This record gives sequence, C-alpha cells and structure tokens, in this order.
Amino acid sequence: MKKQTAMNQDWIATARTLSEALPYLQRYEGAIVVVKFGGHAMGDKDAMQSFARDIVLMRQVGVNPVIVHGGGPMINEMLKKLDVQSDFVNGKRVTDEKTMEVVEMVLSGQVNKRIVQAINEEGGKGVGLSGKDANLMICRQENPELGLVGTPDVLDTTILHSMFRSDIIPVIAPIGMGRNGETFNVNGDTAAGAVAGALRADRLLLLTDVAGVKNGEGEVVTSLTSAQIREMTAAGTIAGGMIPKTQTALDAIEGGVRAVVILDGRAPNAVLLELFTEHGAGSLIRAE
Repeated sequence: MKKQTAMNQDWIATARTLSEALPYLQRYEGAIVVVKFGGHAMGDKDAMQSFARDIVLMRQVGVNPVIVHGGGPMINEMLKKLDVQSDFVNGKRVTDEKTMEVVEMVLSGQVNKRIVQAINEEGGKGVGLSGKDANLMICRQENPELGLVGTPDVLDTTILHSMFRSDIIPVIAPIGMGRNGETFNVNGDTAAGAVAGALRADRLLLLTDVAGVKNGEGEVVTSLTSAQIREMTAAGTIAGGMIPKTQTALDAIEGGVRAVVILDGRAPNAVLLELFTEHGAGSLIRAE
C-alpha cells in the first residue's frame, strides 16, 4: 500500500508538471529555437539520446528547433589518427586544405549523421546539412594567417523555412562556402549565432559544459542584459572561454534574436527546463 501511495504521488507530480508547462507550451508554439549542441553531451551515448528526445518533443509541441553542432574533440582525434600535423597561430589551429578535408569529413559526415540518427530513432525527422547546402552560409576568410577559417557573411535561410513547413528538424554542420569556391571551417558558436540572427529566432540556446555566466563570487547569474555582459567582460569577471560565448550572444541579439541562454548541456533535459518551466536553466541574456 505504501509503494502504491508513492507511485500515486509520482503520477500527481508528473501531471502537475505537465499542467504548469501549458503557458510555456503556448508561448513557444511556432517559435524558432536554435540550439548549439556541443561539449560533453556529444560524446556520451545516453546524453545524446536524451538530447535527441528533448528536441523531438520540442518539434512535437509546435516549436521549430534548429540544431547547429560542433565537433572539435572528434576533429582532433581524427587528425591524430591520420597523422595530419597542424600549425598554430596565437593558440588557434591553422586550417590548411588537408586539415579542411578532415574537418568536413568529421563534421558533415560522422558527427552530423550521428545526431540525425539519434533524432530519427526518437521518432523525429532529422535532416543533416552544412552551410554549403542551398547557399545557407556564405563566408569570408576570418584571418589569412589561420587559412580556411571563415566568418559567416551572408545567410540564406530559405531551405530552413522549407524544412519547418515539413516538420523536419535541420541539423547543421558549421562548414561554410566562400565566394571563390573555398570551403571554410566555422566556429560552432559563431555559426549558431549567425543562423539564429538570420532566422530572427526567439531563442538561441548555447549548450556548454558550465552552468552559465558567473559573477565575481562564482554564482551563476540567471538574467543579464547586453550592457551587463560588456561591464563584466571589461572588469575581467567574464574571462577565458566564456568571452567568445557571450560575444556570440551579443552578436546574435544585435542580429535580431530575442534572447540567448548559456546553459549546462550536461544537465538532464536542460533544453526542456529552460523553455517549459518557470525557473529555466543557465543564464538568459537580453537586449538593453
């Protein structure tokens, strides 16, 4: 009898959670949400499955999710396996033609299709593409010293809107095309921010291996403005690897994204917690 009572309490809690989610489900119906997928979750089978299920649920309740992924560790592993030597400038890898071949093979092939497969196994309709498909992402060279590293310059989101109308979940590898036929390697966060801005997305979710933006006391700040981000960066509170992520957030908001959230992708159901619960997850960044 005691066990039955506990089960009943679990059911009631589940029903209450679903009921409380209703306003958020209504709020995001038809919304475009771009998710940058990377970090720990990409290399863990269970985490990948959980992430895929969350994305399929988003699509099922009327959200239009777009996945942009990274894959740095997988690229490093393949370069090592193929004994491709790399040069570095100021700590950044120089992407020559041989390295670019490996980058495209890993991102557009191995990593992209792994995510697509996980989504399809959960009942979704995932389709993989890169920035080269349908002129989605035309790039300019970021720095001649870094070789084939690109910065998104012009985006054509026609193909993405076509996918939304067919209930397809786009999964984008951060590979761009140059105006002279080049293939460019694009930072995953930068690509996600550019896609979100071009779509004027309601949300850009940057999944990371940290809990969010932290203040001087090491506490996660749940809500920030663009001005506060700039102040914290100038003061050195935001430093290291968090700087490019917050800069991506600022650029995306300037490009037309309603809000950006930097959140811990290692947390179970992080995406659902952020979108469909009162307390959310991570650090939400808005315009002034």
